[in-house]
Amino acid sequence: MSAAMPDQERSVDAEHSRPAGVDDATVEALGGLSEALETVHRARGHLYSAHQLIGGADLTLDRVVRLLRGAGHDDVADRVEHELLGRNVLPGRWTFQVVEEFDDGYYATFQEIERDARERLAGGRRHIYEAEMKQRRRTHGLPGHEATPEAGAP
Repeated sequence: MSAAMPDQERSVDAEHSRPAGVDDATVEALGGLSEALETVHRARGHLYSAHQLIGGADLTLDRVVRLLRGAGHDDVADRVEHELLGRNVLPGRWTFQVVEEFDDGYYATFQEIERDARERLAGGRRHIYEAEMKQRRRTHGLPGHEATPEAGAP
């Protein structure tokens, strides 16, 4: 971003404008930190999906054991029932414990560090990098390229 661009023209609105004195490298770094956090949010969703899928699979095993026993395969039913049903997915942990540890540890720390960095370096403002990119990339005055929802309102 050119240093010659006036601050009020850099962003789509005041809420996402860079505070005075914040340089391009800082805006880019905060944008990268935000992007990394968004990726961790997605990973968390996948972790919750795994939690629900594994839980559902474990509950399905009840039916499998009944069917195997009904078909006269007690040895296979016993193995499923005793070795697989209710088994930990990691040492000492079911998926709910994995999710809780992730949420309370890595995820909480990542969110706190990203928030602290924004507070300390940009007055708490979010998505400055993206707002400036939008301002550069949109076609000013063309419908569908408004800076904010209010700018396009009739």
